[in-house]
Amino acid sequence: MQRIVIVGGGAGGLELAVRLGNTLGKRQKAHITLIDAARTHVWKPLLHQVAAGTLDSHADELEYFALARKHHFEFRLGRMDGLSRAERVVSLAPSVDEDGEQVLPRQTVAYDQLVLALGSQTNDFGTPGAREHCVMLDTPAAAERFHRLLINSCLRAQARAKAAGEGRFTVTIIGGGATGVELSAELHMTTKILSGYGLRNFDPEKDLKIVIVDASPRLLQALPERLSSAVALELRKLDIEIHTNEKVVEVSKEGVKMASGTFIPSGIVVWAAGIKAPDFLKDIDGLETNRGNQLVVQRTLQTTRDPAIFAMGDCAACSQGEGKPLVPPRAQSAHQQASMLAKSLVRSLQGKSLPEFTYKDYGSLVSLGDYSTIGSLMGAIASGSVFIEGYIAKWMYWWLHKHHQIAVNGAFHTWLTTWAETINWAKNPRIKLH
Repeated sequence: MQRIVIVGGGAGGLELAVRLGNTLGKRQKAHITLIDAARTHVWKPLLHQVAAGTLDSHADELEYFALARKHHFEFRLGRMDGLSRAERVVSLAPSVDEDGEQVLPRQTVAYDQLVLALGSQTNDFGTPGAREHCVMLDTPAAAERFHRLLINSCLRAQARAKAAGEGRFTVTIIGGGATGVELSAELHMTTKILSGYGLRNFDPEKDLKIVIVDASPRLLQALPERLSSAVALELRKLDIEIHTNEKVVEVSKEGVKMASGTFIPSGIVVWAAGIKAPDFLKDIDGLETNRGNQLVVQRTLQTTRDPAIFAMGDCAACSQGEGKPLVPPRAQSAHQQASMLAKSLVRSLQGKSLPEFTYKDYGSLVSLGDYSTIGSLMGAIASGSVFIEGYIAKWMYWWLHKHHQIAVNGAFHTWLTTWAETINWAKNPRIKLH
């Protein structure tokens, strides 16, 4: 029986494991294995909500072991740290618990066909002090750590009266992409709600300052300018300070220093300025990679030097054609690639030729919490895009998450989950308070 191994249980990897499990695994035409370093899955576009406390990750997370049993694939817990193409095995580092005790020893997993869907991690571009003094918002654990820092800072402000002339507590977000922008709005909303829970000495309008810093000329540089301008206008209405065309050269315990000489004193600094594939992928066992550690793939998503190894999502460098940029590292890219690979791997077992991937840009949505949602729909008309905002855009942003849940858990289970979420929304505080 063919062994198909998928490394990475993010949006694309998990959807692919579910699809293959329900087709090949259920009929015992192939053995499907999903490997991930975490035991649960949280949809990455929601991490800014976990950080702000408007989403409880424990309520939204999906259990890999339970999904594996339901969808006819095997789940292996472990972090990939090596590859032997000659032996066709993936190496997994030992797993340890919070106290450093070993849970699982070093493992190897054999494959006939391997799909690498390892996602991405924050790229600090070697900026001095970034790793030591910034929260890197790329995992649920990091998002929860930021939330604890935020709540503790608000509690400290509550415990003492503010001295005359004392400055505001500042949260600086480095990176004006979707994550940084959405986080800034969620933070404003969170602290406003939090002040209503008896924090008499904490006034978010007077005591909290939110700053976004980006090296690009405008926020959301990769998205249409009209969308960027609309988002910037909304953020300035919330008194969120925006610094564009500013390169961060150093982060210290005291704050953020920029190339222009400007210094922003900061209590919490979040780095959301760039991404790269995991460092261990760089030229792993002779596979071709680029400067961002991404695996270079053909249009079939097979790596250029080994047709038995596929890569998808943020860790793959997939060309869209001559003179065009690479497929962007976005959730919709991973979803489309998972859909294609689910068919490609079946065709491969049948000895048929593999289709080539064509990325379809369905547009972009940026959520500003309760305040607004703004976006553009691409391909809706013959040329250009349709600009949307308000309740229609907010509903579409919500639907993107539901679409992912349906792909993983099916329509009926998602319907039940949605009702449970509605009940929890009615009975629980609007934000997580611990």
